[in-house]
Amino acid sequence: MRRVLLCAASVAALSLCAQNTFAQSGSVEKAVGGYSFDEAAKEAPETKNFHSADGHLTFAIVTHTAGNGFFDPVYVGAKVAGNMIGATILLLGSESPVDDPAREIEILNQIVQDPTIDGIIMTTPQAGAYNDIVKAAEAAGIPVATTNSFDGTILNRSSISHTGQDASAAAIGGEALAKCVLDSGATSGSILLPSSTAMGNIEVNNRVTAAFNAIVKTLKDAGKLDAFKVDAGPENVGIDTNPNDPVNALVSLFESRGDVVGAFTANNVFTPPLVKAVEQMGWTNKFCAYGFDLGPAQQEGIAAGNLTGSLGQQPFLQGFWPVMQLYLQIDRGISAANLDTRAQLVTKETVAKVGKRFEN
Repeated sequence: MRRVLLCAASVAALSLCAQNTFAQSGSVEKAVGGYSFDEAAKEAPETKNFHSADGHLTFAIVTHTAGNGFFDPVYVGAKVAGNMIGATILLLGSESPVDDPAREIEILNQIVQDPTIDGIIMTTPQAGAYNDIVKAAEAAGIPVATTNSFDGTILNRSSISHTGQDASAAAIGGEALAKCVLDSGATSGSILLPSSTAMGNIEVNNRVTAAFNAIVKTLKDAGKLDAFKVDAGPENVGIDTNPNDPVNALVSLFESRGDVVGAFTANNVFTPPLVKAVEQMGWTNKFCAYGFDLGPAQQEGIAAGNLTGSLGQQPFLQGFWPVMQLYLQIDRGISAANLDTRAQLVTKETVAKVGKRFEN
């Protein structure tokens, strides 16, 4: 009996040893270069005194329309990132509910002169309008990151990170719209893409073009392109529509055509009005309407059947990543890295899952 017990004890000890060995297997105690990972993961002593030399980092994020709710989750993302690195985040932007690059630039001209600012994050909807800001920031030693709308012509583009959704993602909405029209049983009619180039937002123009091309391709692949008229204006950047009275402008546009079976809008200026226009026309649950962004109006419109679907830009990331990118540039010398936030197509089946953590 004693021998059996000893054997059992030995087996148990061997098993325990094997478990401990298994649990520790593959662990890395230090870098190949000999340094400690714990030490290497610490913030540099001089980081908190970067530029302003006031013992903490302060970043400003400035947007071109803080008045319609789209950028709320962007600001949340920026605050979350700021809390993680112990930085102060100033949330700034045009008070207008529509695109207002002029007001944004006015704010940026003030911010770039502020000696307490250690980094600037800005949207760039108006191509070519931000070079003076970049020059002033670089002269002051302040790093810049862009987010949301992309300006490929901005000064020193390759050294400035960008976080945002590539305009080509609008093709997802265009394809979904075309399939909705085909599935509806419609055999002919107009599919319209209203917008406004007067706001000077090249990103929105590119979205319209991407959606238009996707609609045309989907209809062509189905052998139905000749049965429908897809209209995105003479240059395929949108049918010119009044952004100052968008609901009435959309209703008038739909009534004037008389055979509209689907519509796509490419930003937050026209998508909430599209919801109202569909309701006013009495087309609830009868019309293929796709839009952009996932604010309260879009979510309510989807749930009520006045918007078939909408494309989210995952805006939380558009605030979170630029803050982290600037921090990494300052603390680690990491070069500017872009992040494509892609697209999130939300429909009635998925809308209830959106916004639970202020991410949309």
